[in-house]
Amino acid sequence: MRIWTVAAVIAFLLLSGCSHNETAKESVKNKEISKVEKPPKSKGEYPYYFPLTGKGSQTSTDGRAVAVMINNHPKARPQSGLNKADIVYEVLAEGDITRFLAVFQSEKPTNIGPVRSARDYYIELAKGLHALYVAHGSSPKAQEMMKSGYIDSLDGMVYDGTLFKRASFRKPPHNSYITYENILKGVKLKNYSMDQTPPAFKFYTEEESKNISGEDAASVTVNYYSNKSFQDTYQYDPSIGRYKRFAGGEQTIDLETKDPILLDNIFIVEMHHQVVDSSGHRAIDLTSGGNAYLLQKGKFNRVEWKNDNGRIIPVKDGKEVPFVQGKTWVNVIPTDPGLAKSVQLSVK
Repeated sequence: MRIWTVAAVIAFLLLSGCSHNETAKESVKNKEISKVEKPPKSKGEYPYYFPLTGKGSQTSTDGRAVAVMINNHPKARPQSGLNKADIVYEVLAEGDITRFLAVFQSEKPTNIGPVRSARDYYIELAKGLHALYVAHGSSPKAQEMMKSGYIDSLDGMVYDGTLFKRASFRKPPHNSYITYENILKGVKLKNYSMDQTPPAFKFYTEEESKNISGEDAASVTVNYYSNKSFQDTYQYDPSIGRYKRFAGGEQTIDLETKDPILLDNIFIVEMHHQVVDSSGHRAIDLTSGGNAYLLQKGKFNRVEWKNDNGRIIPVKDGKEVPFVQGKTWVNVIPTDPGLAKSVQLSVK
């Protein structure tokens, strides 16, 4: 009897241990399922955020940005793909003609263009965002930077007719286009990585953006010298809480979809420009900081700009000013004539 009693106790303990272990395993399994399937705590909360727009996502937002040189000559308008860009930098090339550096990360447009030639300061802006740089042609200094591997790049002078296609409805140099699919083909050809996620800007929460203060400004006009074809006007539409863009008096839209360019932040920065050769190429000081204007939600604020490891950011009292979640347009204007003479505000 004593032997049978001891055996029974041992069997009971073994069975209890197995049952406890199975229960523990089941508990862990349930916790893991719960962790994976658990929805956001409340509307507007996401596990991931796009670094250049601040917009939330249920899936990973990692991945490299692509920065494309876009032609802004009147003969190149309307352009393709600008409505998908997270950030667009508008900067003078030669004379009083601007070009765009359109940066794509959260959205991938089907077709992009017309693509235009590179300048060194556009390359610096792209590098600050760890972006792949795409252009068709280049100035001597920009060519040297691309050939030396200073930045990963695709040049239409090398891939004209292959990765880059010429549109029949426009004449050179206003007809070079590239698809996002061909950009990825170029990445594979050059053995580039697309893993370098850009550093994130600072953004207001949606609730914070409702309380932005500043002077009322229903519209702003930015002049590049006296050329009316490159006069930009941004009109705030309170019904959608965003800005519409006009150039030379015409609204900026996408060529294929006819969708308007709608913006959440208008960031106007004053930088020192200097013509450096007989061709009119410029050097632009992207590092020293200076005066800037920031328009958000129909409000205008005087701020400063700062180069933060390659990113051009708004600052006030030494602190980074957040952007409103969404798309940003950056106008870079020369210190001569400067913000006061180049920018006009309207409260109507």
